Amino acid sequence: MANSSRIAVYSGTFDPFTLGHEDVVRRAASLFDTLVIAVAAAHHKKTLFGLDARLQQVRQATQGIANISVLPFDGLIMDFCAAQQAVAVVRGIRNMTDFDYEAQMAAMNRKLRPQVETVFLLPDAPLQCISSTLVREISKLGGDVSQMVSPGVAKALHQAHAAGQQKGV
Repeated sequence: MANSSRIAVYSGTFDPFTLGHEDVVRRAASLFDTLVIAVAAAHHKKTLFGLDARLQQVRQATQGIANISVLPFDGLIMDFCAAQQAVAVVRGIRNMTDFDYEAQMAAMNRKLRPQVETVFLLPDAPLQCISSTLVREISKLGGDVSQMVSPGVAKALHQAHAAGQQKGV
């Protein structure tokens, strides 16, 4: 085996990147030699933040973790894994609903690229209720999201919603 480094990919839209995502990153980074955080271009979704802003937020939130890189991706995650020479794809699951969806995706990914394992990680229990969708909604309605996202992401959410209110959105 020419490359003995164990590389994993953790992908998502990360709109926004939450403390639950950060927890999964820390756990995955301790299991693999390199963790590539793949931020999806997400053409199929209407995101609050553009790709560049999401990449910046993820980099800022994870800057203290030495063995990670943050890259954009578009297309099939298994193609991205092949390009990165990844041995695993990491998926965070919070509950049985997540598990049902992720198990189906893992089975399909195995058909596409059987040599890449899927590893499921649960965030720390107090973080399992956090979802990007709920964080966006709470922030939009003026709620405090400081216990759900990093300070930089909280500031970006506040600015995005303040700008939206000025535009009448």
